[in-house]
Amino acid sequence: MTQRKTMLSAAAMEKLLKKAGAERVSEGAKKELIEFLEEIALEIGEKALRLSHHAGRKTIKAVDIKEATK
Repeated sequence: MTQRKTMLSAAAMEKLLKKAGAERVSEGAKKELIEFLEEIALEIGEKALRLSHHAGRKTIKAVDIKEATK
């Protein structure tokens, strides 16, 4: 079975979930959170890219990210 390369770390997901109050976090929970957050981040990034292009820029700025998350 081939594992997909992720951009977010399992350790970061565990920290987030523990900060949310979890005592223990399974590997499966970390993987699911990674998959979900990366999918959402990609959607936000694509929308931010369209916004920056619409504004005549090649650079995505914080304002594009903020607008893309609305």
